Amino acid sequence: MKKRYRFFIILLIVGICLVFLYPTARWYFFVPKDEQNLALGSREQIRDYARRTAAVDLQRLIDASRNNEELPETLAFLVPAAKKINKINGVADPQAWDAREVVRAFNRRTAGESDARAQIQEIIETRYRDRVFALKNYQQNAVQLGLDLSGGLSIVLQGDMEALDARFQEQYERNPTDAEREVIFDQALDVLNGRIDRFGLTEPVIRKQGTDQIYVEIPGTADPERINDIIRGKGGLSFHIVDYAAMTEFDGYLQRHPGFAPNEDGTLPIQGIVSDDVLIFGVYEKDRYGIDEWKSYAAVKKEAGLDGNHIRNVFVQRDQRTSKPQVSFQLDGRGGEIFYEFTSSHVKEPMAIVLDNRIKSIATINEGIHDSVAINGMSIDEANNLALTLRTAALPVELEVVSQQSIGPALGEDTIRQGLYALLGGLAAVMVFMLFYYKTAGFNAVVAQVLNIFLMFSILSAFNFTLTLPSIAGFILTIGMAVDANVIIFERMKEELKLGKGRQAAVEAGFDKAFWAIMDSNITTFIAALFLSQLGTGPIKGFAVSLAIGVFSSVFTALFVSRLIFDFGTEALKNKKLSVSWLSYDRAVKGRAV
Repeated sequence: MKKRYRFFIILLIVGICLVFLYPTARWYFFVPKDEQNLALGSREQIRDYARRTAAVDLQRLIDASRNNEELPETLAFLVPAAKKINKINGVADPQAWDAREVVRAFNRRTAGESDARAQIQEIIETRYRDRVFALKNYQQNAVQLGLDLSGGLSIVLQGDMEALDARFQEQYERNPTDAEREVIFDQALDVLNGRIDRFGLTEPVIRKQGTDQIYVEIPGTADPERINDIIRGKGGLSFHIVDYAAMTEFDGYLQRHPGFAPNEDGTLPIQGIVSDDVLIFGVYEKDRYGIDEWKSYAAVKKEAGLDGNHIRNVFVQRDQRTSKPQVSFQLDGRGGEIFYEFTSSHVKEPMAIVLDNRIKSIATINEGIHDSVAINGMSIDEANNLALTLRTAALPVELEVVSQQSIGPALGEDTIRQGLYALLGGLAAVMVFMLFYYKTAGFNAVVAQVLNIFLMFSILSAFNFTLTLPSIAGFILTIGMAVDANVIIFERMKEELKLGKGRQAAVEAGFDKAFWAIMDSNITTFIAALFLSQLGTGPIKGFAVSLAIGVFSSVFTALFVSRLIFDFGTEALKNKKLSVSWLSYDRAVKGRAV
């Protein structure tokens, strides 16, 4: 490959790595700590912050308008919206935009002062909301810190095997096999991942421990009580037929008794309003913060047509006839029989999907459904939300917290500092040695090492891997392995110089003859890392992943980047000598080169 092409390839890779590394650098070095805490909060906390701050800013604007003051600098983003309103109304813009002119513009568009204030507050709230969610997006695309670096919660959950056996006896008239228990716990791991992610928390570490326990690590700051609530909740998912006649009766009662509300489980505090075989649940939709928002009530039959534990695969696709989004999911054998009997007897009737006593969606049954279910009549966003609901719905086994340990962030900060010192110390020691022992060629190795570290962290950021203390240990080990490739190459160059070869010939022979020695050592290391990543868990897996990443980056920098630097010195700088040792050889007399 031509050297020019190799140079452009390196520039392209460095550019791509910069793009991948940007969210990590932005999050950890340019976002203040208080804003990080805000972005790591739940969606409810973000909503409360945006609304509260918007209300404060609105009052500042109103006060400034009444006092004929300048527009606060932090609210200058309202001016483009005010200009747009003036343009629509055919009003000329003022020479200078102060607080009063901005308020006047919004008053022209709305029916009254209260409507104008609501519109202004909506714009301000949207700005704060978008800003916090942008920060949250940076955090989600940055390198994540493990429990040993960022602190957090460590929880051990115990499965209620007696309740599981009882439910299995009721449905299948037998106890679950060991294989079925393993499948059930795998489903529980998926459900917990989905639940914890809904609360805006850092990606958890969840794994089975023994045959009836689950170990959970949640890095970062989190409320233990809220975590316990979402972990232990049953998350019941069920399908019910909608009863519009009962809904009419309940609506009539609501009109006569404003403020009346059903119990959380769907029953009513007063009997006789609707029949006993009816439940009243709230209908909820996601708001712009991704939080369930109550819209209305709906009446459904108490008898559930299917339990959510029978759902297996869930995916979003396009209807082949209409090309509109639809949610499809598969049922197990027993679930298919139950659902077919249920839907066949209620064709053309509306069916409600109920999760945690909240109606998430209502769809019409067109025909009897066996093991494959498709739900239509929704937007792509609604389809994705419903699919997420079905995937993370019911826990297949009830869980109880048997132990819980909180790790403070101060310990993690000390660990990060020590790990960073070890990484930088090891890198500095290697650089000093290479520069001292191999002279100018050692500078080549130093450049390759710096680029090697840069590539490793870029790959971590690109794939959103979690950085732990064992991962840092893997990187430190990789530094030694990377310089080992340079040592092999440089020693081969020395031997070629002793044979009387010139700079270019010694460089070519050094790389060519060292190639397979370097590849053999790195391939065997990669195989070991691959087995560790597959067979190990927790810290061992983190170490293996960082080691595997280091193998790829070190081979690339040692054989590709380092070779280009030598060729640049030969062809662009016209260097005739190769400085690779403190020893001096007289090429003309003894066949030795410098």
